[in-house]
Amino acid sequence: MTTRILIIEDETTIAQLERDYFELNGFFADLCHTGNEGLHLALNEDYSLIVVDLQLPGMNGFELCRQIRKNKEVPILIVSAKNEEIDKIRAFNLGADDYITKPFSPSELVARAKAHLMRYKRLMGKQETVQNAEIHIRGLVIDKSARRVYVRNQEVVFTTREFNLLEFLASHPNRVFSKNELFERIWGMDSNGDIATVTVHVRKLREKLELDSSNPQFIETVWGAGYRFSI
Repeated sequence: MTTRILIIEDETTIAQLERDYFELNGFFADLCHTGNEGLHLALNEDYSLIVVDLQLPGMNGFELCRQIRKNKEVPILIVSAKNEEIDKIRAFNLGADDYITKPFSPSELVARAKAHLMRYKRLMGKQETVQNAEIHIRGLVIDKSARRVYVRNQEVVFTTREFNLLEFLASHPNRVFSKNELFERIWGMDSNGDIATVTVHVRKLREKLELDSSNPQFIETVWGAGYRFSI
């Protein structure tokens, strides 16, 4: 099945160049030229990767990235003439996976896209040997093979990292893991940040799992030691 890519770029020449290089490498690419149209396509069509310019008519690329990441776990590559470090930091904080500044090498863009597609495929657990199993704990159901989570009979959407962290903790109940241990287990060699991201992800998990995130019943803080998934 051909991999579908969405290119959201208001400069027609650049958009067509990107599309041509992707299609030469066996991908199928859709083009759109405004942020609003791009968001509609991103949320309603099935794309394997999305390329986003930051300076778009209507909704800008930052907001577009935030909205896509809020609703979908798909690789997002920023291609922009904005080359200030603050723009790159903002894009990464909003969920972008990569940032390429213009002018750029189309071959490099395709190479980076391929790398991110491979990484996401691995993280999403699409290997043929995926184990079919579910975890049931007090109204929480974690479907490991389908990578779906149900809280009190309602499906709740988690990002790849959030799901991996939740699955790991729930698979080792009542055991305390330090932030360093969790960082190494979940982020591993893909990570370039610091362990503060563990705290951020635990907070996000609590917001989605708990009736009262300030008084968590699933993921407990063990002061001075780390976190424990309580059953």
